[in-house]
Amino acid sequence: MKKSVLTISVLTMVVVAACTTNPFTGKKDLNFVSNDQIFPTAFQQYDQFLKENKVIKGTADATRVVTVGQKIKAAAEKYLNAAGYKGYLDGYKWEYNLVQDPAVNAWCMPGGKIVVYTGILPITKDDAGLATVMGHEVAHALVNHGAQRMSAGQLQQYGAMGVQAVTAGKTAEAQQLYMQAYGITTEYGGMLPFSRKHENEADEIGLTLMAIAGYNPDKAVEFWQRMEAKSGGSAPPEFMSTHPSGATRIAHIKSLIPKAKADAAKFGVKF
Repeated sequence: MKKSVLTISVLTMVVVAACTTNPFTGKKDLNFVSNDQIFPTAFQQYDQFLKENKVIKGTADATRVVTVGQKIKAAAEKYLNAAGYKGYLDGYKWEYNLVQDPAVNAWCMPGGKIVVYTGILPITKDDAGLATVMGHEVAHALVNHGAQRMSAGQLQQYGAMGVQAVTAGKTAEAQQLYMQAYGITTEYGGMLPFSRKHENEADEIGLTLMAIAGYNPDKAVEFWQRMEAKSGGSAPPEFMSTHPSGATRIAHIKSLIPKAKADAAKFGVKF
C-alpha cells in the first residue's frame, strides 16, 4: 500500500473511532480527548488563574454569579437526567467566581470551572443577562467544545502529514504551495466554521438551560443586542471569525426561543 493511501486510511479510521454522541443534539461529534485526560489539567489551570487574579468575594455581584451558576448547573442536571444521561456530570467540580477585570468576558473550563469578569456585568445588567452568559459558557463545557477543538487541531495536523506524504515527490516550492493552500483551506473552510458551529450550539443549549433555570429566554436577545452595541460593529467579517456576527447570532437566538420555552415547560417552567 502506498504511503499516501495508508495515511488517508489511518486518518479515516481515527475520525470514525473518535465520534461521540452529543447528549443535547443527538448528533455525533469529533472528540479524541476524554474527560479523564482533560479535567485534571483544566482544574490545575483554573486554580492557577485564581491565584494570579483578584477574585471578588462577599459582594452582591459575587453572590449573584454563584446563585445564577448553581441554577444553570441544576438545569443541566435536570435536562441530562431526563434525557437518559444520568451520571453524565460525574467528575465535574463546579465552581463559580467573579474576577476583577475590565474585559467583557466570561468562560467555563472543562469540568465546570467558571469565571465571570467584572467588565461584563454592566452589559449583563440583571440575573437574566448573567444567565444568558453563564448558560452559554456552561454549554461549551457540557458538550466538550474545548476537547473537540483540540481534536480538530490534531486532525488538521494529521491532514498536513497526508499532504506531505502525497507531495513527497514534488519540488520544495511545490510542496510549500500545497501546504499553504492546505492551511488556508482548512482554516477558513474548516476550523473557523467549526468554531462558529460551536458558538451556535452553545447559544441553543445555553438558551434551554437558562429557560429551565427559570430565566426568560427573551432576555437573551436583549443581552446580545447590548453586546452588539458595545462592539460598535468593529468585529471582523464573519467568515474570518471564530464567532458569528452579532446580527446573525441575534436572529438565530430569536428563532430558538420557542423551542427553549417548550423545553422549559416540560420541567414545569412557563413564561
